Amino acid sequence: MTFRKADWPRRLRSQEWYGGDSRDAIYHRSWMKNRGLPADLFDGRPVIGICNTWSELTPCNAHLRDLAERVKHGIYEAGGLPLEFPVFSPGESSLRPTAMLYRNLAAMDVEEALRANPLDGVVLLAGCDKTTPALLMGAASVDLPAIVVSGGPMLNGWFRGERVGSGTALWQMSEDIKAGKMSRADFLEAEQSMSRSPGSCNTMGTASTMASMAEALGMALSGNAAVPAVDSRRRVMAHLTGRRIVDMVKDDLKPSDILTREAFANAIRTNGAIGGSTNAVIHLLAIAGRAGVELTLDDWDRLGRDVPTIVNLMPSGRYLMEEFFYAGGLPVVLKSLLDGGMLHGDALTVSGQTISAEIAGVRNWNEDVIRPVDKPLTAQGGIAVLRGNLAPNGAVIKPSAASAHLMKHRGRAVVFEDIEHYKARINDEALDIDETSIMVLKNCGPRGYPGMAEVGNMGLPPKVLRKGITDMVRISDARMSGTAYGTVVLHTAPEAAAGGPLAVVRDGDLIELDVNARRLHLDIPANELAARLAAWQSTVRRPEGGYIQLFHDHVGGADTGADFDFLAGARGKAVPRESH
Repeated sequence: MTFRKADWPRRLRSQEWYGGDSRDAIYHRSWMKNRGLPADLFDGRPVIGICNTWSELTPCNAHLRDLAERVKHGIYEAGGLPLEFPVFSPGESSLRPTAMLYRNLAAMDVEEALRANPLDGVVLLAGCDKTTPALLMGAASVDLPAIVVSGGPMLNGWFRGERVGSGTALWQMSEDIKAGKMSRADFLEAEQSMSRSPGSCNTMGTASTMASMAEALGMALSGNAAVPAVDSRRRVMAHLTGRRIVDMVKDDLKPSDILTREAFANAIRTNGAIGGSTNAVIHLLAIAGRAGVELTLDDWDRLGRDVPTIVNLMPSGRYLMEEFFYAGGLPVVLKSLLDGGMLHGDALTVSGQTISAEIAGVRNWNEDVIRPVDKPLTAQGGIAVLRGNLAPNGAVIKPSAASAHLMKHRGRAVVFEDIEHYKARINDEALDIDETSIMVLKNCGPRGYPGMAEVGNMGLPPKVLRKGITDMVRISDARMSGTAYGTVVLHTAPEAAAGGPLAVVRDGDLIELDVNARRLHLDIPANELAARLAAWQSTVRRPEGGYIQLFHDHVGGADTGADFDFLAGARGKAVPRESH
């Protein structure tokens, strides 16, 4: 039995604009008819927005115009009226200082567009990693029927017989350059193989992770996450999504029906199973906040701690998203979790059915790409949440991408006050650093950077790389790309710019990391730490004017999702007062 909350037909929200023969209704309809739309399109059928993050400045989303047309076909077939509209498109690969600075802006754009326009439901067209959470955040705040369709990942990259994973290969090769293992000419040649088709990252980076999160949350059709961007089945997915949103409006199936605490638990466990990005922590916390669902860092640690990583994809493993799709994609992962008692199978999805009904009968077509639960890539995947006097509000690490020998480590801090200080020091042969040291980067959190850039996976110093060392413990209040890897402690909260303990770490301080014990400790006396914090003064200047000042003044910490303090909660749909 499928979900149905409301009787059909009924008066829709769009009819507050288009229904009847009043002056205002005629005003609204007549302007829409300048496109040559027949009168009966305004007779009470669902009006569906297509929220498109297409932009030529966002390479991962540059193919979404075609998908929007496929969505329109489905909407028309199901008896709806599709109306496409643009929203701000934060693209990670080009936007400075960081796309994360503008995730909340895009979410505000989505929310206000949905709230102010005559829409009964919306299809969320997303791709590059910040667009998926931004669209879900905005849609959750308005709570109109909504469904995600992702742009899909790029095809595999290949260079000299080896797979080239988006981002992951870039970090590896850039370190090889510094270590003298690779020539710059070869690096430039490899560049041509890194992005060989439209789509988002072909690794289990943040874009693929968030597409998987949308599907695990129940906010996308089953199988949406992994279909390659250029595969014809991606167009079919868009077409079917267009059909489905019309039925969702008729059934009055809204995000608040789907985004339950059980749905977020499913997503957290799925993230562990796929070896997903640490960025998912911040984004799911923010989406939950918009949906009015209580979710904390402790939930991330508790729910994900015993979940095995079974998806053998870069950066944690060997393969790429193309193979993941051929192996069966996310439905296979969800089925494995369900069979292992780690999934709430009765959670509702946009299909109107439970997630267990959606994945019944799926098969794993490649057990090296999607491992059996008893033969995982990592026995305990998930995201580990660390606490201690260095991170009172928490910090995170991705065990599946870290080095086993560094998961318990005590080392001497080498401190970089900000990213420019790091750049100025890291290549200095006189820098007092070796592989036992712990690299500490400050002032790169939400306020500090501003926007919390993906700089936490600091490149190692050349003199260490030349010794054959490929990993060191790194700690910061920054993020890192989902395509990156290493023993990297991130999102340390409170951030340095807000006066967190990270701000007062000094060169030579001893730091203890114990991932199994979930501990991150600055080994100095408590009274000395208190004295340092009392004497601390911020070096981060408040931006003057514009959106960045708004961001600085209202952004929350990484431990709460880095959303704006005035945007939490689902405020519900509203019909604006007539102004004509």
